[in-house]
Amino acid sequence: MLYSLVKPLLFAVDAELAHDVSLEMLQQFHRLLPSRRIDKPVRVMGLDFPNPVGLAAGLDKNGDYLDGLARLGFGFIEAGSVTPYAQPGNPQPRVFRLRGAHSLINRMGFNNKGADYLVERARASRDFRLGINIGKNAGTPLARALDDYRAGFEKVYPVADYIAINVSSPNTPGLRDLQNEGALENLLAGLDQTRRRLEDEQGYRRPLALKLSPDLDGAAIPAIAGLLHRYRVDALIATNTTLARDSVAGQRHAEQSGGLSGVALRERARLLLTEFYRELGNDIPIISVGGIDSAEEARWRFDAGARLIQLYTGLIYRGPGLINAIIRSI
Repeated sequence: MLYSLVKPLLFAVDAELAHDVSLEMLQQFHRLLPSRRIDKPVRVMGLDFPNPVGLAAGLDKNGDYLDGLARLGFGFIEAGSVTPYAQPGNPQPRVFRLRGAHSLINRMGFNNKGADYLVERARASRDFRLGINIGKNAGTPLARALDDYRAGFEKVYPVADYIAINVSSPNTPGLRDLQNEGALENLLAGLDQTRRRLEDEQGYRRPLALKLSPDLDGAAIPAIAGLLHRYRVDALIATNTTLARDSVAGQRHAEQSGGLSGVALRERARLLLTEFYRELGNDIPIISVGGIDSAEEARWRFDAGARLIQLYTGLIYRGPGLINAIIRSI
């Protein structure tokens, strides 16, 4: 109810400004809000989640708003994407609303304050699961990408409940090339080595998830599924934003560069979920994200094989009530 009153004001200003103001207000006043979480526990990746509805990476890149976001009812929050070192991202404006399609285009470019900052923000105790999504700095050549992912992995290892590897953002030049079989195998092999060492040193294991693009060639899916098994990847996150514009052709802002999310991404996200579930079955859990804006759509994803789901653009258009509407429906 409250969101329906505030939404017109937020949608009247620049999308990125609305994002920053709303999150800052939520964080400042979160203690005045009752916790809205409904517990429907699930066990995925060897972790117990209070409920299966999470926040996708991108909304809180630096962990500045975790307390406020937790009040909305999420069972888990994925912070990031964070890079080893702070970077400003791409020039503004870089977020655009496609209202007719309940969608967004963003070309943020991994703007963040760096992994060390996020780690400090994440040290506080919490009653939800925290995933941390890591990427490479824009200035790091692809040939040295593994160095950045290793550095990020090591930094966030002590505070993350799971670590997500982002090789699928369309807003860092060349990043998606890491999804090619040879490059992906090199990356996963290197991170598996790093994780084995950290397990021995720290005495505990952090689950590893891989976030992929909806624009993958379907022929690549069996090979990627094989790599997930070979290198002990604990979950697949499907999917990131798309470069395709066929579903929003002719709409205002459709020509803007960047990744498209929201309802316009739904069919691609569904397709990636079903194709990977065909390959992975229940062996490796899938976290489904992209175009989930109703309880009915969430149930479709669970029925198609998802073990967890994440919200982002649907939350912006539908408001926080969407979280508990989904949980009640399952």
